[in-house]
Amino acid sequence: MTTDDTSAAGLDLTVSCGYASDVGLRREHNEDSLIAANPIFAVADGMGGHEAGEVASSICIRTLGESRIAGHPFPDLDPDELQELLVHADEQIRAETGGRAGTTLSGTVLVQETGVPYWLVFNVGDSRTYRFSQGGLEQITVDHSEVQELVDYGRITPEEALTHPRRHVVTRALGTGSDIDADFWLIPAAAGDRMLVCSDGLINEVGDEQIFDLLASIAHPQEATDALVQAALRAGGRDNISVIVVDIAGDAAES
Repeated sequence: MTTDDTSAAGLDLTVSCGYASDVGLRREHNEDSLIAANPIFAVADGMGGHEAGEVASSICIRTLGESRIAGHPFPDLDPDELQELLVHADEQIRAETGGRAGTTLSGTVLVQETGVPYWLVFNVGDSRTYRFSQGGLEQITVDHSEVQELVDYGRITPEEALTHPRRHVVTRALGTGSDIDADFWLIPAAAGDRMLVCSDGLINEVGDEQIFDLLASIAHPQEATDALVQAALRAGGRDNISVIVVDIAGDAAES
């Protein structure tokens, strides 16, 4: 676990996080990569097989880690600049893998705008970012997947999507040669917030109700992270599992 006491533009916050990545019980390689270094917390789930997905996800996370926002608490960052960074990551993946691999990416950056802290959430693909706050769990990101489109069009129910044969097919990814069309959300950050960033290896094994119960009952972010990973393993562990839990405490905006 990491804990940072940070201040910027009059903000006094304590940021704590836990993180873990597990190969699971069925896969030979872990194609997930993550970064959990205030102010950026993100999970990339690589695709391509034969270790190519691992290369794609690691390039993506490396690009984020080498950017100007890494290690600088509460950067003044807007979605346009973050979009440019994701385009750069996409270019790096394609250059280094020859278009043989891609990766999803989901996460959040703890930013400030005119002295007010915000979560800048971003997403490409079907990894997810949730917010646990004031006793409720909210899925912030929307999956870029074939089954999510079918749900949106009313052709299948959310329950049917859980077992649909094409539930693993994503419609957006980095490194695949298509235009990078990321989604962004800017959400006021409040003391007591808990953010969850995870790959689909968690959400395909553990339902939202169980995720809520674990986040609500375990105060320590690393212990909560480990409990989520163990729950996914007990449920089958059919994919790589990556989890980040981020807590903030102190003076922040009212939600």
